[in-house]
Amino acid sequence: MGLAALGLVNGASRRSGRGLGTVAGGRVAMRIAPRLLEHLACGLELALVSGTNGKTTTTACLAAALSTRGAVSSNDSGSNMLPGHVAALGGSSATRAVLECDEIWLPSAIGVERPSVVVLLNLSRDQLDRTSEVRRVARQWQAALETFGGTCIANADDPLVVSAALGAPSVAWFAGGLEFVGDASACPRCLAKLSFDQDTWHCECGLARPDVDAWAGAAAATVDGNEVPFTMALPGAFNTSNGLAALLAAVRLGVDPAAAAAAITTVTDVAGRFSTIDVGGIPVRLLLAKNPAGWSALLQLLDGDAAPVVIAVNARIADGIDPSWLYDVDFERLVGRRVVASGERWRDLSTRLFYAGVEHATEPDPRRAIAAAGDGRATVDMVANYTAFAALHTGR
Repeated sequence: MGLAALGLVNGASRRSGRGLGTVAGGRVAMRIAPRLLEHLACGLELALVSGTNGKTTTTACLAAALSTRGAVSSNDSGSNMLPGHVAALGGSSATRAVLECDEIWLPSAIGVERPSVVVLLNLSRDQLDRTSEVRRVARQWQAALETFGGTCIANADDPLVVSAALGAPSVAWFAGGLEFVGDASACPRCLAKLSFDQDTWHCECGLARPDVDAWAGAAAATVDGNEVPFTMALPGAFNTSNGLAALLAAVRLGVDPAAAAAAITTVTDVAGRFSTIDVGGIPVRLLLAKNPAGWSALLQLLDGDAAPVVIAVNARIADGIDPSWLYDVDFERLVGRRVVASGERWRDLSTRLFYAGVEHATEPDPRRAIAAAGDGRATVDMVANYTAFAALHTGR
């Protein structure tokens, strides 16, 4: 009965245009059958992917790797709480699944779904008006992982992730990098200042970067001692890290390393991220940045590019209603670029850019901002947070 309700409600949601049909039905189905998700997950080869940034990309990469062995179900719409998991699993007969999971919901998902693998990418501040402070999240992860019966794939370069994962019975570590150290400057165990030195970190209490099982070079990755060709189609070092996490997870799930790497490197579009769309005759590259860590990664990607930049910031519930995170972003790196501040919180953004010394124009409407930024160059880079990005990507 729960699955019937899932199909009916999600179908109605899509037909009405009020949603993508991935959450509402899941909520109703779970009320009718509270153990439905546990039932759907039973017997699956299931992987959960969690972290503040990179969940959607890593999920897509791992799904691609596992699909070399057969059909895979996934919540590729980004509905990453338990109702979204119900929708993803309830509409598929696949025996394998890869599910993106909100970091706050991960302990509950582990308890209910009992995955074979959990992938932990990173932890940093994001939407603090609705979520917990990151150290609390790390402690919640730690408690859930202490009795976890599967394999934990964890980023050795993030001290908060390491602290959470160390107690898991089975852990494999990858060199995932740490783009934003603002939330990891103090030891998560003793609160002393951490020492960072090139590719490693340590604390006087003994907590330190573990030796890794997987790392990536310019054109190859090494996983459990096996080197395979590995060059991501998606741009940026952060996407290479996401792909590496997926590669290690796939190998630990029994996929041939070369086959997994080849599948991952074919991923070119993840829910519109890094895609190019036409807006009024202007080519626009869509980039998603939701928090200081995500912005730090994207600013590195934009370095050395002369294309105009439109920044669109909203502060709706899905974005987080507090835009004070703007002051933790190094917008100074945009000095000298043609920049237009846009979105519902364009005034907050304009003020931040003023203090960063970035000359800029303002236009609240993102599409008009793109027209203002387009000055005959080939492409405009559009960096937007969640709801502003979604509006452009879906054309709404």
